[in-house]
Amino acid sequence: MRGKRTATGAALVAGALAVTGLAFAPTAAAVTPQTATINASCGIFGGGAATLTATQSGTSATITLTSSAVKAPVAVAKDSITSKLTLVKASGGTTVFTGTKNPAMAAGDPVTAGPLTGTVASGDSLEAYGGSLQMTIFGVNVTCTATAKQSPGPFVFD
Repeated sequence: MRGKRTATGAALVAGALAVTGLAFAPTAAAVTPQTATINASCGIFGGGAATLTATQSGTSATITLTSSAVKAPVAVAKDSITSKLTLVKASGGTTVFTGTKNPAMAAGDPVTAGPLTGTVASGDSLEAYGGSLQMTIFGVNVTCTATAKQSPGPFVFD
């Protein structure tokens, strides 16, 4: 019986230590909202609704753009599109997210660019309207711009 009480006591102490560790663990940085929608115009390459998905880890952030309205003009291999997403800061200036991450896409497939990486500061409020997404696909430049403010609102980083 004594062995059972010792094991139970040890389990309770371990559980209490785990809870205490969680209480003092640093919180993960967060961005709000995590997703926003925009209406994008990409000239002769199409346009329509697009979703921006943001993540944050400290001062590093990523944004992925997906759109079923904007289509790949040609078949594209994985990680072959060079993308530059420029977002407008509420405090003035811009923040740029870049990368060459994308899934493989057949001609006519919905476009996905990202995750694109950038650097943010605590309190940054970033909006797609007034910025742009520039993609280079096999030497062809495609520029997309938001035609209105993103919904539900700008990305605010912790």
